[in-house]
Amino acid sequence: MATISANDLKTKGIAAIESALANRPEATVSVRGKERFVVMALSHYHYLRECELEAALAETRADRTAGRFVEESAEDHMRRIAATLNLEPDRDK
Repeated sequence: MATISANDLKTKGIAAIESALANRPEATVSVRGKERFVVMALSHYHYLRECELEAALAETRADRTAGRFVEESAEDHMRRIAATLNLEPDRDK
């Protein structure tokens, strides 16, 4: 992964990012020699976000197939959450 120093970012601006991302999907930004941030093209971010959502969907489907879910009304769900947190359910709503 390419690294951009904070000083390069300060002096060269977006050109430093564009140069670092020319042949790579991501680059790190280092501050005082320590990697602190990751920059990437927005299209790459959207791709990673889609992968994350697909993984969550696959996990949900696996949970459903394995029977790891509860089917209940919204009111029952709120009661169960309140009991888990040792809270009184909101009776005004």
